[in-house]
Amino acid sequence: MTTIAIVPEHVGNGTTWRALAGEKESTGRTAGEALDALTTQLSEDEISTLVIVQRLRPDRFFTAEQRQRLGTLMERWRAERDGKNIRPAAERAELEVLVEAELEGATRRAEAVLDELS
Repeated sequence: MTTIAIVPEHVGNGTTWRALAGEKESTGRTAGEALDALTTQLSEDEISTLVIVQRLRPDRFFTAEQRQRLGTLMERWRAERDGKNIRPAAERAELEVLVEAELEGATRRAEAVLDELS
């Protein structure tokens, strides 16, 4: 089964959505549009997917403070990626820790959903 992540990207005054599956990605004005664009890139073997929509709000797995800090660090990462500035190594390390914590939170969240479905 293919894992697809759909994340909002705040650009200027608006929000676009990016869908990611391994090396494949697409964007759209809505999460659904990004997902539809991505599925056209998937092979027959990858097309079997389960989509769980998770509202990006604080929960017991990833707190409001973690979300806020992750957002700040991601904005700085994008600026660095676009060549606008260089982040200190400590911020890079903190970003990695928060990304890992969000991944762990997503895993635990999915396990909780699975428990509820069982």
